[in-house]
Amino acid sequence: MSKSSEINARIAALQKQMIKDKIDAWIILSADPHLSEYLPDHWKLREWFSGFTGSAGTLVVLQKSAYIWADSRYWVQAAKELQGTTVELMKLGAPNTPSYIHYLQSQLKPGAQVALLPDTMSVENFVESYEALDDFDITLTTQFNPFDRLISNRAPLPSEKLYLHEDQFLSESLSDKVRRIRKVMSDEAADVHIISTLDDIAWLTNLRGRDVTYNPVFLAFVMITPSSVTLFIDEEKLTPEVKKYLTEHKVTVFPYDTFYDELGNIPADKTVMLDEKRTTYAALEAIDEACEILYLPNPSTLFKAQKSDEDLAHIQEAMIEDGVAMAHFYTQFEARMANGEKLTELDVAEGLASERAKRPHFIDLSFDTIAGFNPNGALPHYRATEKDHAIIEGDGLLLIDSGAQYKNGTTDITRVIPIGQPSTAQKQDFTFVLKSLIAMSSTIYPENIAMPLLDAIARKPLWQHQLDYGHGTGHGVGYFLNVHEGPQVLSYHATPNPQMRVKKGMVTSIEPGIYREGKWGVRIENLVTSQPISNPKEQDFGNFMFFETLTLFPIDTRLMERSLLTAEEIEWVNQYHQSVYEKLAPRIEDEAVLAWLKERTAAI
Repeated sequence: MSKSSEINARIAALQKQMIKDKIDAWIILSADPHLSEYLPDHWKLREWFSGFTGSAGTLVVLQKSAYIWADSRYWVQAAKELQGTTVELMKLGAPNTPSYIHYLQSQLKPGAQVALLPDTMSVENFVESYEALDDFDITLTTQFNPFDRLISNRAPLPSEKLYLHEDQFLSESLSDKVRRIRKVMSDEAADVHIISTLDDIAWLTNLRGRDVTYNPVFLAFVMITPSSVTLFIDEEKLTPEVKKYLTEHKVTVFPYDTFYDELGNIPADKTVMLDEKRTTYAALEAIDEACEILYLPNPSTLFKAQKSDEDLAHIQEAMIEDGVAMAHFYTQFEARMANGEKLTELDVAEGLASERAKRPHFIDLSFDTIAGFNPNGALPHYRATEKDHAIIEGDGLLLIDSGAQYKNGTTDITRVIPIGQPSTAQKQDFTFVLKSLIAMSSTIYPENIAMPLLDAIARKPLWQHQLDYGHGTGHGVGYFLNVHEGPQVLSYHATPNPQMRVKKGMVTSIEPGIYREGKWGVRIENLVTSQPISNPKEQDFGNFMFFETLTLFPIDTRLMERSLLTAEEIEWVNQYHQSVYEKLAPRIEDEAVLAWLKERTAAI
């Protein structure tokens, strides 16, 4: 049976069950009980039923039709993966494309029932969806779960062992972090605080795991009171060392699957603090209705985003080693291409992973490497596979977006290199994107500004030429944690809120791009950290900040159209490359690699 036939059979089986259960529509989200971006296989329900493998998207199944809502990053990929199936693509964000809630409002009759799993939707989104459907006399129900029956050989929950994030890489202990959270609880008169997001829990406990590919996190929940800390986790994941560590920090361990039962045991006179954006509706359902619910952002989310000076020193060290690894790979890659070898996008991914694995404190990649040649580079989240990849030959652009998890930092970098003789149009696109990167990287901005408000600065060099890109300009990055983290986001698509205010020590990506479908793509990405200006020129207008660039690797000068760059932009490039050379060169012993680095960082 072909893959598309399998998908059609799965959709048909769900639709048959829906008729039996009197369900008019199923909403299947890309989520788990921790609202994770990247999911354990057990929770990849949307992918299993649709065949669409993107990291974001929503499947809605009606009794006689099915649809995937995906944003512009995935339109080409989704159209390809859905081909031959009964699932249709809805281009989220395109003109005249309704949201899936608005679509259901228009398609379903009063009295209809819509089902979803309550442990895959946040409290905030559930309330919004419930009220929107209720306005049309449509019921949103959480009483059905046919998936264990419908999914053959469903993957079990992961059971990998936890390990300690060693003291040499830490600037704050578990106990100190708990004290900070309890201070917020005390200030807000909260009796209980629950945390379900995995990166928050890994940060809080200073533990790491392997339950989610590329993210060093583990499945768990946490409950904090003024006198106790409870970690809900499968005990088989705990080594003797981890058990001893948790005992030393007065953390009690309960089984993972008792979390909702324990929520129900919270006394009715208690005030429970939870983050409505990062806690599922299932958790709220489990709490006694007589409890007072205090909706506040998880304190750990903002604490985690603000890296200490010590953390940043570790991250800078990881950036140096990551740059050295990439210099070795790029030297070898260009030499092999010059010798006429037929290399593929898969060779790029494998070669980068191999070089990174040689560096100190390497644990894993931080995401699937994106190596896209010419038209594949126009797909922002493209991934080459054994069945579908390109040979790198002829003329054009090779986009490489990659990163790694080191015990002392998480990296994420995108570069574009010329293959053969790139065209004038390709060089112009590259230079416009470079101008966008420089504009954002060199911006001075007020302390505490909502980060989405800065996005237009990055886009101005593109907008002036009526160019743009569909994704955000940047995202937060964890410290040996998820490569995507909040609360800050650099995107005008995001609605600014107080949690998105820029704070000292936040690490954020800057990654503008231009994508020409079917032709080529350009994206240049560095990680930066927000820092205060130490010697302000003015004292009367508040405090200002700047972005300090952390990423250390050449931006290919062969693709820069100098006539399009200002003197200030050229100076930025030269200063950046001087810094790259000064920090990477002392770590490189191979003369060929050192010569490559010197050539790629030469002043323009």
